[in-house]
Amino acid sequence: MNRREFSQLTVGAALGHKFLRGTAQTKPSSPSSDPFRLSFMLWALEKQAPFDQCVEIVAAAGYQGIELVGEFYNWPDADTSRIMARMRSLGLVFDAMSGVKAGFAVPDQSTDFMAQFAAQVDAAKKLECQKIILLSGKRVDGLSPESQRQTAIDNLKRATDLASKDNIQIVIEPIDLLENPTIFLSTVTDGFDIVRAVGSPNVRVLYDIYHEQRSYGNLIEKLERNIDLVGLIHIADVPGRHEPGTGEIDYANIYRKLAELGYNKFMAMEYYPTQDPTESLRASRLAIQQAAPTPPPT
Repeated sequence: MNRREFSQLTVGAALGHKFLRGTAQTKPSSPSSDPFRLSFMLWALEKQAPFDQCVEIVAAAGYQGIELVGEFYNWPDADTSRIMARMRSLGLVFDAMSGVKAGFAVPDQSTDFMAQFAAQVDAAKKLECQKIILLSGKRVDGLSPESQRQTAIDNLKRATDLASKDNIQIVIEPIDLLENPTIFLSTVTDGFDIVRAVGSPNVRVLYDIYHEQRSYGNLIEKLERNIDLVGLIHIADVPGRHEPGTGEIDYANIYRKLAELGYNKFMAMEYYPTQDPTESLRASRLAIQQAAPTPPPT
């Protein structure tokens, strides 16, 4: 299933009466016992409830961030101002965003890539978002992997020259070959290799645990070897892209390892809830606390 197919979801009809758009709510406090800053990739909720209700769900579950996939391109200035005010009142930030359609590893798309990326930087500044997610695009028939790799390096160097002026970081996301059989960048192993070649602190890898498990596995060893190049973590279980703990991935071990390695960036849930969304997100947060508790201050 790709990230736009939600036919298997059955809980959406129960949401409408639980969250009222624009109603005054107490600002959720950021739980001091959370070992990581937590976010939710909002596309996984937006077929179940309107955008504003999704924001309320994430805040009510005690998260600190929200991630976007291009929703902002359709927001008039008045909506942007209203949404930003509501986010601030709830103690939320937009921690990451995507929406660039052109692939950074496709030579024929390089001009479009830079133009779209510049537009995304402008949007990121308006939304006070400091991280942009980029995809490689497809493998090109007749072009060697080495040539596409070099295109990726060259385009990412150009992009980071632009983004670094506004302190915006790029994270490149591999997608598993089951979801996208034609994608060029399909594993974090190659992602780390490209990032090392780019050689900029403003370019890092989005380590999506779900995608990496589906095609390659060996999750923890790759974290141990490359934690300095990880700019963002995405979480969902395999199979089904549901809550951590519903499938084959031992997330408790992964959380403990990330804490041991000193990971201090956002961790974003990107899954289809199988129960009430607020309770699902809250349970996922509490499971992290239990697996990797924050030591008490000394």
